[in-house]
Amino acid sequence: MNINGYEIKPGANLEGVDLRGANLENANLEGANLKGAILKDANLKNADLEGADLEGADLWGANLKGAILEGANLEGVDLRGADLKVAYLWCANLSGANLSSADLRNADLEGANLSGANLKYANLEGANLDGTILEGLNL
Repeated sequence: MNINGYEIKPGANLEGVDLRGANLENANLEGANLKGAILKDANLKNADLEGADLEGADLWGANLKGAILEGANLEGVDLRGADLKVAYLWCANLSGANLSSADLRNADLEGANLSGANLKYANLEGANLDGTILEGLNL
């Protein structure tokens, strides 16, 4: 799959790319490098981002409903207002992430690291927080 001239595939190197508003629904980006990528308002519904590195990426307002982010590095990611309903974030690193006003209803955050994350106004109704690291969390 090609989007804006970038090949979207497992393990792709998309560091710092601008994919704002892109339709990446059902995309397989397992293990991809998306450090510092701009994915603002992108549609990543049901995308596979298992083990992907999204450190410092901009996902403000992105649709990640049902996305697989198991073991993904989301350190310092901007997820303000993102839709993460029923997303699978098992053991993901969300330390220092901005999740203010994010929708995490029924998301699976088991074993995730949320230390220092901003969850102000986030909706965590029905979310699985078993074993989640909540140190220094801003609620």
